[in-house]
This record gives sequence, C-alpha cells and structure tokens, in this order.
Amino acid sequence: MADLAVRLARKADLPAVLALYAQPDFNDGRVVSLEEAEAILARFAAYPDYGLYVAEAEGTVVGTFCLLVLDNIAHWGTPAGLVESVVVSTAHQGRGVGRAMMRAAFRIAEQKGCYKVALSSGLRATRAHGFYEGLGFERYGYSFRLDPPFDKEVAA
Repeated sequence: MADLAVRLARKADLPAVLALYAQPDFNDGRVVSLEEAEAILARFAAYPDYGLYVAEAEGTVVGTFCLLVLDNIAHWGTPAGLVESVVVSTAHQGRGVGRAMMRAAFRIAEQKGCYKVALSSGLRATRAHGFYEGLGFERYGYSFRLDPPFDKEVAA
C-alpha cells in the first residue's frame, strides 16, 4: 500500500484500535471500554519506550501493534524489542499492512539499539506463523504462559 503511514497512536485512534482488537480472529468481540483504553494509553507514557502504533491508509486506521523496548542488564546491556498485539483489519489483510508495521517496528528497534525483536503467536495462528517466518523470524525456544491465579499449587 503506497499511501500507508505507520505512526504512534493518539487518543482519537482508540475507537478504531478497539474495533481491530474486537475482530473475530483476534479477541472475538471482547475488548476494554473506551475509558479503560484511554487510561491504559495514558499509562504508556510512564514507560520510556512503550508505544501503541497504528497503520493508517487514506485517513483510516487499518492495523495496530505495540512495541516495548526493554532495557536489559544481560546481553551486554543492550535492549530487546517485544512486539505485541499485531492486528490488521480483515478487509486490508494481504495488502502489505502487516509487513509495513513490522518494518516500522524493526526500524524503531534498530534505532534503540535492540539486539533482538521477539514476539509470540498462538499455536493455531498458522497464517500468522507463515507471515512472521516470511519476515525472517525464526522459531526459537518455547513460549510459556500462566493465567491467573498465579499462585497455583504445583503438584509434587
């Protein structure tokens, strides 16, 4: 998409971002309220390098992602980039929006001196896996998660 711009999201973008998150293949309609989203976006400012980004085509938000640059004492003190919540509108998938967003994330991570960019993807998201591999991501290690309550007893 030639007219695509990737930029930091503004408060006014949040209704469009929430609509993207509500898509059936992402959160299936379950999203926070606009008021909660506004409060969360305001908290992003407390992080030195945490951004909600949008891809905009012809004045319409058609994709979004988050990028967190994590300071690091390990790995020679070089930071790492963590990409999260990558979504492209169903109507704009396959048009280069995701690729443009990831290239923007890579540029930001390089500017910040990151030694890597990482993301995780659900096991069933096979289309996304192919997309990420096409960008040069390699399957590496394991991704683990624990849902609340976090103090579950571990069977001995």
